[in-house]
Amino acid sequence: MKDKFYEYIQILQDRITSKLEEIDGIARFQEDLWKRPEGGGGRTRVIENGRVFEKGGVNISAVHGELPKTIQQHFGVADANFFACGLSLVLHPKNPMVPTVHANWRYFEMYDNEGNIADQWFGGGQDLTPYYLFDEDAKHFHQICKIACDRHNSEFYPKYKARCDEYFYNAHRNEARGIGGLFFDYCKANEAMQMQDWYNFVTEVGDSFLDAYVPIVEKRKDLEYTEAQRNWQEIRRGRYVEFNLVHDKGTLFGLKTNGRIESILMSLPPHVQWVYNHNPEVGSEEERLIKILENPVDWV
Repeated sequence: MKDKFYEYIQILQDRITSKLEEIDGIARFQEDLWKRPEGGGGRTRVIENGRVFEKGGVNISAVHGELPKTIQQHFGVADANFFACGLSLVLHPKNPMVPTVHANWRYFEMYDNEGNIADQWFGGGQDLTPYYLFDEDAKHFHQICKIACDRHNSEFYPKYKARCDEYFYNAHRNEARGIGGLFFDYCKANEAMQMQDWYNFVTEVGDSFLDAYVPIVEKRKDLEYTEAQRNWQEIRRGRYVEFNLVHDKGTLFGLKTNGRIESILMSLPPHVQWVYNHNPEVGSEEERLIKILENPVDWV
């Protein structure tokens, strides 16, 4: 399974980066191959200063070795070895009318002292963070997520949509990071779903990503915007940074497993503002966004 999924994310990375370069028209992804001293490595691809994408990364990795003590405590296990692979992406567009997007699809194995698989699971999801909310874009993104889920189980979309709303939430701000999408984790074999079934589901979601995001980018990337709207985008990016550094489990896992710091922090945008006690103008589109982020919305 680990070989099969790693091959899948390599192909998916090629598909996504090729399409994003086509959309941008100017910038190209810079590829960086790296190795982890404890075992494994990855292929980082970063795009910067483009016509459409100000900064973005589409990274894959496959790491293995002894499970760090902090992670052992988290899982409640003694000395153990692990394997983890996945694709993680974040795209920060230049135009504030185009939303930031994040996605991640991953697979994890843990082994006993004899080297047998003691546990294994899939995880992942995809979510949208707009700066100016176009309802039709939110509906489109969630509709594509729902279609991918419904092909496997009609209960998946409402369940994983709710988990996404719960997870991508800045509790210290009492607001969501964005308008959500899907979030699933610890997808293990059970009576209804074997590991091959989970593989089919996760790859279906991965394959749906471009369909969910690209039409939104194409529709909004050439819209005009003001300096004030750009400032708002940078203020909201500050909230994005806060979530990734304070709450995000993937960031914390990478830091605790001696992950590659440049790859872990590639999700941070290049231009951000923290304005003291900033409040948007009453009745503005900016205020509308803030109010919508206070409570989850059923977009489909």
